[in-house]
Amino acid sequence: MDLPDSSETYMLKEYWNKRFAVEDNFEWCKSYCDFRHLTIQHVRKCDRILMLGCGNSRLSEEMYNDGYTNIVNIDYSPVVIEKMRQKHQELIGMEYLQMDITKMTFDKNSFDVIIEKGTLDTFLVDEKNLWNPSEHSRKFMHTVLLQISQILKIGGRFISVAFSQPHFRKLYLAKSEYNWSITTNIFGYYFHYFFYVMEKGRELSNDDKNLEVSQNKKICEGDQQCISFSELEEDNDENFLKNISNIF
Repeated sequence: MDLPDSSETYMLKEYWNKRFAVEDNFEWCKSYCDFRHLTIQHVRKCDRILMLGCGNSRLSEEMYNDGYTNIVNIDYSPVVIEKMRQKHQELIGMEYLQMDITKMTFDKNSFDVIIEKGTLDTFLVDEKNLWNPSEHSRKFMHTVLLQISQILKIGGRFISVAFSQPHFRKLYLAKSEYNWSITTNIFGYYFHYFFYVMEKGRELSNDDKNLEVSQNKKICEGDQQCISFSELEEDNDENFLKNISNIF
């Protein structure tokens, strides 16, 4: 299925349901083989893994075939979840659940590893000033990242495979509240992608702590009142989750 000309189309859940109904596979941020060398350094075969916004990517299937057989996949599209569930019904231990990534219902400390590949990027592409994210983006990312931290075990790893460069992505990731450290790897030859690893239970580096302080100060100055990320309320507007635009 061809990508639409208008980015507004990506905001429609109906578009994704229609696309997933006819499209067999699409890979954002390259394929598993391109970053497998990084994955095997941080993910054990015995780990319980959560895949955020799985779509119709082959990432879970390829990781399963590589020995990672305890994978839970979630996506907000019922069409793609049912399609992938039927497609991989013979893969014992592979689960597919329809779920909103801002309203995950898993118990705390449920997963050893949580992975997202291009999912968070799609919700940030309309940012007008990447150096100074809007309150809308900050609220969305905080809602998702806080839940990720809560359902991740101590010592667990959150892996984010993204287009977004470190000086932009760390504006969201570098929060002491999430109780994790951040490491960054780069892969790709002609176009670079980024493989972020957040390990729960470790402190931010001094540089990342300084970034957090500077961002909090900027938020206070910009809003003329101090807003901590713990005070940002969830946005229950359904359109908030449909803010998906063309990233190519």
